[in-house]
Amino acid sequence: MMNIRDKENDYHTPAHYKQFILKRMHLPLRLTFYIKIFRVIFLGWLAVKRKAYDDQYWIKQSLMIKEAIESNGGRLHITGLNNLRGIKGAVVFIGNHMSTLETFLLPHLIEPMVHHTYVVKRKLLTTPFFGAIMGSRHPIAVDRRNPKDDLKTVLEEGSAKLAQGTALVIFPQSTRSERFMPEQFNSLGVKLAKKASVPIVPIALKTDFWGNGKWSRDFGPVGKSKDIYVHFGQPLQVAKTGKEEHQQIVNFITAHLKQWGSG
Repeated sequence: MMNIRDKENDYHTPAHYKQFILKRMHLPLRLTFYIKIFRVIFLGWLAVKRKAYDDQYWIKQSLMIKEAIESNGGRLHITGLNNLRGIKGAVVFIGNHMSTLETFLLPHLIEPMVHHTYVVKRKLLTTPFFGAIMGSRHPIAVDRRNPKDDLKTVLEEGSAKLAQGTALVIFPQSTRSERFMPEQFNSLGVKLAKKASVPIVPIALKTDFWGNGKWSRDFGPVGKSKDIYVHFGQPLQVAKTGKEEHQQIVNFITAHLKQWGSG
């Protein structure tokens, strides 16, 4: 498993990553992938119940998700790690939200560098098993019904967490989407970074390997042919109104998705 503390600036799944034994039995990919995912979530839920789900367990669980992806044929391409290692103090991470995968995958990349949590939909905290896990990370919960109320919550609670040294990951979209739509990508994260006087680290994500389902958005189709890309950009300091930085983030995500054959 990759250790984020290694000196490499990029990580790419080895060509001959060991396959999950059930996958070698030629069972359907969706079945073998979710068998591993459900096991990881259940073990995490048990750890929460035992009050053993600490920051190190979060990293461990994220690495288990990484292993579940790669052992089922998924290929990861993680770049810009030098920008992640250069972080000094709390920052606001802002990225596009394509699937459930990034919420599971990012902790083992970010947490060893800076303690962090997420801004999430409040209803996520009531999801069986995973809701308890996310709740243990003390996220900022918003309802996504009233933008003014959400802005107030994020600015107040977010500023407090950042002042305490906790970084925040924000996906400024109304919902997960495999297609990036800039008009639905709000400036909430930029406003928070400006108020708290902390840098922004943009993240471009292509995670549609783990698709959004029709009946259950969390457990959709699994696309072996869809490589997973994560790129951390250079930190940005917000100046003036933040409109320029917001557009920089949109352009950053759009350019990488185009480069990766998506968007």
